Formats: sequence, structure tokens, C-alpha cells
Amino acid sequence: MRSLIRTLRFAIFSAAVVAGAAVIGVSQAEAAGDKLVIQLKDGKVVVKLRPDLAPKHVERVKTLAAQGFYDGVKWHRVMEGFMAQTGDPTGTGMGGSKLLDVPAEFTPEPFKRGTVGAARTQDPDSANSQFFICFDDNGCRGLTGQYTVWGQVVEGMDLIDKIKRGAPGSGTVANPDVMVKVTVE
Repeated sequence: MRSLIRTLRFAIFSAAVVAGAAVIGVSQAEAAGDKLVIQLKDGKVVVKLRPDLAPKHVERVKTLAAQGFYDGVKWHRVMEGFMAQTGDPTGTGMGGSKLLDVPAEFTPEPFKRGTVGAARTQDPDSANSQFFICFDDNGCRGLTGQYTVWGQVVEGMDLIDKIKRGAPGSGTVANPDVMVKVTVE
């Protein structure tokens, strides 16, 4: 009987150790590559990725960054008091990657200063490669629950504030600033 109890205790202890290691492994994996670094002409912007809110969008951005897709891409639409938009390799606001569009991952997470969201057409499931960063708490407030939040600027928001603004109304930028290089860390 004692032998059976010892065997059961050992089995339970072993299972607990394995389960604990699995949890630690998942936590470390989730932490790896949780920042998008956008190099601008004046310095770097660090975005904390939010796979807890939008796992498909985060995976897409990581994939594109790893391919170098965003390197040299223009900030084509920049509206004072609202947001700066990028991610279109054509620089027109009409382009995207060759990958399939990503379905909406809307949440009640509020859009505020530094929030990074997926740009899309009127079709909620049309996000692809374009994204925007909100300039302040008020300008993007109406987007909450209507657009996908996939990140938050945690460093370099002052550099986002310096991005060249576009024309009043349309936000179209003549001679726009670019993302020099985009990586995941």
C-alpha cells in the first residue's frame, strides 16, 4: 500500500512539474517577439504587440515585418489630431500585401494616444497590411469596437508626433516620411 501511495505521489509531483514547465514555456514564447520596432529618420518607435486582443493581426504584422515588407513604406495619410497611416507599399492607401485579408478582431479596448489599429475598407474583414497610430485620446475614440486594436506605442510617441502632416481633410501627404526599417524583437 505504501508503495502504491509513493508511486501516486511521484506521478502527481511529476505531472505538476511537467505542467509547470509547460506554462513557463508558453509564457516565455509569448514574450518572445512581443515588440514591433519602427525605425524612423529621427529614431525608433517601439510598439507593444497585443496578441491577447488580435492574434491574427499580430501574426500578420510579424510576418510582414520579417519579410522586410514595411521597410521604406510611406506614411501616406496623416491627419492632425487623428492619426498617421502607413503599410501600403504603393503609397496611395489602396495597396496591401499579397497575403489574404485578415478578418476583424474587434474588442472594447479603447483607441487612445499611441494605439495601433488595423486600417481597412468599409468591409470589416478587409484588413491586410495597412495600419495607423492615433495621435491623441479624442481623435480616435469613435473607432473603438469598429476597428481592430493590435498594438500600443510604448516608446517614441514623440517621433510619431513629428511625422509630416497631410492636407486638411484628406490627410494625403506630399513627400511623406517613411518607415526606414521595421523589425520584431
